[in-house]
Amino acid sequence: MTSRTDNLADLAADAYVYGYPLVFDVSMISAFMHKGFGSLPPTPFNRFGHSTKLATPDAHFVSVNNDTVYSIAQVDLSGGPVVLHVPDTAGVYYVLQFVDVWSNNFAYLGQRATGTEAGDWLVVPPGWAGAAPDGVRGVIDAPTAVISIVGRNACDGPQDMPRVRALQQQLTLTPLNQETHGTGLPKPEPDVSEKLRFFEQLRVWMAAYPPAGPDQEHQERFQPLGLLEEGPSPYVNADPTLVKALTEGAVSGKARVEAASKPPADDEHPPGAWEMNPHLFDYNLDHFGIGTINSPQWRIADRRASYLVRAAAARAALWGNHGYEAVYAHTFTDADGKQLNGSRSYSLRFEQPPPVESFWSVTMYSTPDYYLVDNPAGRYSLGDRTPGLVYAEDGSLTVVIQRERPDDLDGAANWLPAPEGDFRPMIRLYTPGQSVLDGTYQLPRIVARG
Repeated sequence: MTSRTDNLADLAADAYVYGYPLVFDVSMISAFMHKGFGSLPPTPFNRFGHSTKLATPDAHFVSVNNDTVYSIAQVDLSGGPVVLHVPDTAGVYYVLQFVDVWSNNFAYLGQRATGTEAGDWLVVPPGWAGAAPDGVRGVIDAPTAVISIVGRNACDGPQDMPRVRALQQQLTLTPLNQETHGTGLPKPEPDVSEKLRFFEQLRVWMAAYPPAGPDQEHQERFQPLGLLEEGPSPYVNADPTLVKALTEGAVSGKARVEAASKPPADDEHPPGAWEMNPHLFDYNLDHFGIGTINSPQWRIADRRASYLVRAAAARAALWGNHGYEAVYAHTFTDADGKQLNGSRSYSLRFEQPPPVESFWSVTMYSTPDYYLVDNPAGRYSLGDRTPGLVYAEDGSLTVVIQRERPDDLDGAANWLPAPEGDFRPMIRLYTPGQSVLDGTYQLPRIVARG
């Protein structure tokens, strides 16, 4: 016989999976505002924080890229719309990605989506019905009152930073109505115990930032967990039965998210094959603004299944782009199916360059945190824009992956440093070609040397 506690624990696990992206996303927004990320300084609402260099290992953010320079703004629209000014990048790749607090990508500006010329855009809160001022290129409707704008400017290395810095200074947010002010992030009850903290955060932030209608209907299932209660927290002096169910559910839900973030353990997955899912961010089913593609190809058909995909994407690649903007591929194993580890040396041979319209790269990350790997060479990624790479006469490129610098000059030129322990490299394909999106292009596997 199934007990009430078992039923509540199963429901709590579902709630954990469903709410993980919201809790993680808002937590990262708060961390950005108070601590910053690496070279991105702490930045208040409605201002851009700019990196002054390409990301390094001190940027403790999951799967941060080392190809572009970040400009990130956390935007509070509870006080009204803001005008976003975007400078002219003179044809050079950039993207501004708009993400709501449920981690849905709901709009894009940039080379692919809107071109690279200068312009003003009006960003408005949910339910806004005012008139846009003259001169704006378009209106961006935000699904939630707080959103993130994640900007990435292509940067070809330190020597390219002056150009990028000049562009960053022209990227601005201006309130449409100077007399109104936002309300900021609502604060969970501080007296809730640490083991129930996740569910308190979910309760408070779920009420503050309602999702789309179909998701709100799904949330009704969580009433027995206290997640829909308003006012004082139900978790300060919670019933022991509920505490037990929530605690067990959090453990189970976290395990589901972690498992979904790893490659499938089945015979159909070839050893060492890259996990390349152009549809990892297709869980946005309701909000399609400027620069997005609203078609069945880019929507997960099963809404309930989308919740686990969304959680896994947040866990491993928060604020990643849709596949039509950029595709991310990662692997944990070599061609023999063995875990990649810095105690061995590997090669990654590209017979021909990956099919992209913009550029590609391969970046090294540690596990289990997916942070950039510190190394004496200060090289965290390489790709088709890396100066000095050595190509073979047939046009192929062999990347050498190992902990120590190779002795031969060609190997040193093509060296991607690895950590001492396990690692997970990631390949990024910016504005990928159709063969990437339809799966006909296959990335080469990493081969152990010697």
